[in-house]
Amino acid sequence: MQHDIRIDVLAPLGEKLANAVEKCVHCGFCLPTCPTYRVMQEEMDSPRGRIILMKSVLEEQVDLEDALPYIDRCLGCLSCVTACPSGVAYDEMITPFRSYAAERRKRTVADRLSHQLILITIPYPTRFRYAASVGRVAKPLADILPDRFRGMIDMIPESLPQSARLPEIFPSEGKQRARVALLSGCVQQAVAPEINWATLRVLAKNGVEVLIPNEQGCCGALAIHTGDLALARTFAENNIKTFPMDVDAILTNAAGCGSGMKEYPLIFRGTDMEQPAKEFAAKVKDISVFLEQLGLIEPPKLKNALNLAYHDACHLMHAQKVTAEPRKLLNHIGNIKLINLPESELCCGSAGTYNLEQPETAYLLGRQKANHIIESDVDAVATGNVGCMVQLRSSIKAMGKNIPVWHTMELLDRAYQEMF
Repeated sequence: MQHDIRIDVLAPLGEKLANAVEKCVHCGFCLPTCPTYRVMQEEMDSPRGRIILMKSVLEEQVDLEDALPYIDRCLGCLSCVTACPSGVAYDEMITPFRSYAAERRKRTVADRLSHQLILITIPYPTRFRYAASVGRVAKPLADILPDRFRGMIDMIPESLPQSARLPEIFPSEGKQRARVALLSGCVQQAVAPEINWATLRVLAKNGVEVLIPNEQGCCGALAIHTGDLALARTFAENNIKTFPMDVDAILTNAAGCGSGMKEYPLIFRGTDMEQPAKEFAAKVKDISVFLEQLGLIEPPKLKNALNLAYHDACHLMHAQKVTAEPRKLLNHIGNIKLINLPESELCCGSAGTYNLEQPETAYLLGRQKANHIIESDVDAVATGNVGCMVQLRSSIKAMGKNIPVWHTMELLDRAYQEMF
């Protein structure tokens, strides 16, 4: 495909985008794997349709504001990357384009305010807890608020768990086999702090010493995927300078965070930080990959059989190509039967802030995923991403069912402690 894209307006990411656009042959293999196309059956809500739109905007053939509704509805789940036979790097298009669009788009006052609220609260656990408290007070007024704010308030949990502050060092048990650093996450610390504690206990049980740098911050994935390149770089540079490099790995237990940190070389392309970003990203591993490579110490067999569905988080399955490792870890737990969900390649609708900014589509995708879980007649669900956990719990509850959703590390931790 020939293009007349002005690479200079997207510098330093324009060349990546232009090269990715050229690879797309419009074969249509991406259509059945794209969640928004499946829901809307609209060509412009498919990956190849969005590629045409992005190309046309950058060639000044289509107005940016006409294209944005379709671009905004993209979850960024990257299922199209997995399906594409031509190797189109869709992530190398959507990230720079959203950065380009963020600087030029027109927003209503309500949209601008809700967008800023997301960026100034979610990456900061203390602010998030305060905002959640205010939001719970405002719930009775939700019906008179604009749709964007109503969706945000609907997602606020009834309460947030209390948890002790994470230590800077969590020692290994027995002979030390490895030494790692852990990203503690943002929202996860507020809505599901037990994931980190379970992770620390599982790593310690497997002879791993864990460092949790105090000065670490948000991974930047939220800013990357909403087009705020400057904020993403601020978060990323802080983490690159804060995390020690003399460790065996920098671990994350959230799929979206891991994917975001692996994008650091992309957002720093052409800058002095590109090489440090590459070195940092090379150290980043999902917790499931690290433990499977290390060799898991077998947990005790469960007393009772557990039929367990594993939900593939998009940013593990599609962005990081991690599917086998979490399943292998769970299969180490005796008396668990893993159930593969239908349409496991499709997003649950969480996708970072998607369920806040596109609540109608997120609701439909969440309901679809919950249907598959309920019809599979499982006892519980496991996944590797806190956003998916929140979305699945909400969707299952909305359908009148009570099926627990756990993080993979929580299940391993409970197995080690013989809590089943």
